[in-house]
Amino acid sequence: MSLRIQYGGSFDPVHLGHLAVARAARDTLRATVHFMPAADPPHKAPTAADASQRLAMLQLAIAAEPGLAIDTRELQREGPSYSIDSVLALRAELGKDRPLALLLGADSFLSLPSWRRWRELLAQVHIVIAERPGSALAADDLPPELAAIAEGRWQNQPQPLQQTAAGYWYRLSLQLRPESSSALRQAIAQGKPHWQAWTTPAVAQYINAHQLYRRR
Repeated sequence: MSLRIQYGGSFDPVHLGHLAVARAARDTLRATVHFMPAADPPHKAPTAADASQRLAMLQLAIAAEPGLAIDTRELQREGPSYSIDSVLALRAELGKDRPLALLLGADSFLSLPSWRRWRELLAQVHIVIAERPGSALAADDLPPELAAIAEGRWQNQPQPLQQTAAGYWYRLSLQLRPESSSALRQAIAQGKPHWQAWTTPAVAQYINAHQLYRRR
C-alpha cells in the first residue's frame, strides 16, 4: 500500500516555501502529500485569514500540481486542531497497516514532547522532518524525551517508510528559501511589492482581490 503524507499547518498564507517542501516530500518518498490546514492551531496565535480563505488559497496554489492534495478534516472539526485526533481518524479510515507520515518542520519536530498525546502520535505515524538548510538535525539536538526513544527510528532511505505503517523518522533535505508566512504577511502590510514573488500568481491575485493582510 502506498505511503500517505499529511502536511499540517495554518498556511496563512500558503507560499512557495510550503510548495517546495511538499514537492520534495512527494518526489523523494514517492507519495501523495495532503495539505491539512488547521482551523484552530493550538501552538499558534489566531490566524489572520479565516479558514475558508486559507483553504481557497491552498486550492489555487496546488490546482496544477500532481501528487499534492488537500485534507479538510481539521477545518470540519470543532475545537483545537490536535494532530492526534486527525491521525486517529485517518487510521480508522486507512487501516492499521497503511504507511502514514506527518511532514513537519524541524522546529515542530523538536517541540513534539509538548504536543497532546505525543507518544501515542509517534506510534501511529512516521515523521518526515523538513530540515533547515545548513542546520541539519543531530542526535544531541534532540530534547531528552525524543533522544530517549530515537534508537532505531532514523532512516536514510525512503523504502522503510513505504513498507511499514509507522514508527520511523526521516530527514528531508531542502534548498534554502526566503519565504515564511509571517514575513509575507508583514511585507503585504507594509506595501512592499516583492511579496508577490513569494507565492503563486493565483494566490497573489486572491490576496489582492480580498485585500488580505493589509493593516487595519
